[in-house]
Amino acid sequence: MSPEPTSSKTKVCPTCGTRLSESALRCLVCGTEFTAQPSSPKSVKKSEKTVQASRLPEVKLSLPAAVGILLAVVIAVGAIVFFTVRASAPVGTFDNPDTPTPSETPTASPSPTVTVPPTDIPTATPQPPFDYTVGPGETCSLIAFNFNVSVQSIIILNNLPSTCPISQGQALKIPYPTPTVPPPPTNTPLPDIATQQACETVQITVQENDTLSSIALNYAVPMDAIKEFNGLTTNNVFLGQVIQIPLCRRAADPNQPTPTATLPPPYPAPNLLLPADGAAFTLANDVVTLQWASVGVLRDGEAYQVIVEDVTASQTRRITDYVTDTKYIVPTTFRPRDNVAHVMRWWISPVRQAGVDDQGQPVWVAAGTISEKRVFTWVGVAVQGTPNP
Repeated sequence: MSPEPTSSKTKVCPTCGTRLSESALRCLVCGTEFTAQPSSPKSVKKSEKTVQASRLPEVKLSLPAAVGILLAVVIAVGAIVFFTVRASAPVGTFDNPDTPTPSETPTASPSPTVTVPPTDIPTATPQPPFDYTVGPGETCSLIAFNFNVSVQSIIILNNLPSTCPISQGQALKIPYPTPTVPPPPTNTPLPDIATQQACETVQITVQENDTLSSIALNYAVPMDAIKEFNGLTTNNVFLGQVIQIPLCRRAADPNQPTPTATLPPPYPAPNLLLPADGAAFTLANDVVTLQWASVGVLRDGEAYQVIVEDVTASQTRRITDYVTDTKYIVPTTFRPRDNVAHVMRWWISPVRQAGVDDQGQPVWVAAGTISEKRVFTWVGVAVQGTPNP
């Protein structure tokens, strides 16, 4: 007996193509759902329905997030590759050798330069005079001595006669003593150096067979002058030695007119030392000594001219003397003969003898700058007390 054939109708899944039974509402393979179709046995045509499959979930990312994720993935992959290669490399391949640190070369620091501050030249600041009342028995010279000022300054400030008559109770103007400001230093060279610099010279080199006498004869300059100018102690010269020939010491040619002697440069002004300006000398001072600083080594025929004059005498008295020392003692004969304090003015100047006069006395001319002028007072006899008015 043969089995009865079953005639079951099927339908095909439009999504995955699986054949299913006609009454199936959902695909067993892909899960597509089918819409139920009304069956019309004969009159209704089978109509196809569009079946939509379910959609997978969508993931949306922003551009910065996507770039960050990509970079993280690249870094992770690179790290994995690096550590894999490092693990398989021989020992010591990736060890960094110690690089010695170069030592710094010490730099010598320059020694600090000591800056010497400029020396300020003191300047005397004048102060106004003060009032003073003459006491019993006081004179101008005594007041000047007590206040360390000159009698002449009191006479000039108070418009008094040269004898300076004052009386007890009289009001006077007394000036403050003015300090003597030292003269500023000058760049004037010493006389011997100035003479050497002013002399015309020629430099020669001693040749073979040259002697000091032959050189002196050739240039008409005395041997002693060449030795003195070059500091030679003997008459010997050596081959290749360099010496200076002082042409200013050349001997005069008898066939030529005598040249005019070149005068050395002038001396600077002497700096006066003692006594101080305005100093007072009383009856106890029999000797007054003037002192000053030297201007250098004086040559033959040079001296200091000393001038002392009494400016308060009725007739001007003056002493003019010449010395080569740097001090001078005022003669006792120049001492005043009255009881008034006399004002003496003095100064010094370098001079040079230019010849003699008809009486055989030397004629002196200036050889430098005159010094400043100072004054001192000198009382000749005991001062009598001023009677009360």
